[in-house]
Amino acid sequence: MPDRFLPPHGGYKKLLSYQRALVVYEATVRFCERWFDRRDRTVDQMVQAARSGKQNIVEASMASGTSKEMEIKLTNVARASLEELLEDYRDFLRLRGIEEWPKNHPYARRLSELARTPGADYETFRRAVEHPDPAIAANAIIGLIKITTYLLDRQIGQLEKAFLEEGGLRERMTRARLEAREEQRRKRRGPPQRRTK
Repeated sequence: MPDRFLPPHGGYKKLLSYQRALVVYEATVRFCERWFDRRDRTVDQMVQAARSGKQNIVEASMASGTSKEMEIKLTNVARASLEELLEDYRDFLRLRGIEEWPKNHPYARRLSELARTPGADYETFRRAVEHPDPAIAANAIIGLIKITTYLLDRQIGQLEKAFLEEGGLRERMTRARLEAREEQRRKRRGPPQRRTK
């Protein structure tokens, strides 16, 4: 039988990009509760950007079965939302005269090590993202956003490559239909006849 033209989809919980985006979302909600006035419009904007980053990865994963184009588009939306959130955190640092950690900062290197921990979740990063010093908390979340956008960049590259090699749903449906027709022809013809001398 020909392969199903709807591939397996919806496994977003296994994606590292989703796992890191989930941590970014939870950390952002708690960060905003601690360091912003509840009436500040920035709170809604930051929480929504963090949520959009996470939710669009979910939606992209669910859409992947029927539309590779939509999967790529939504993954790009997730990445753009996190880029917007990154700028909000940079604003937070800049307005308070706090420096962003460079790549070689000891805390930034430690964060990268933690991010490579198998099964890392919010608890893995809690001490950093809920640190009593907002400079450390904000920088830790910035580091996690950078890691997540890096993962999304790689994911988008893989999706684009897969689309070029395999096509979208329409192409898969056409291939499946042609394979099914060929299978029906073979059944009608029956097994090949053995030649007798």
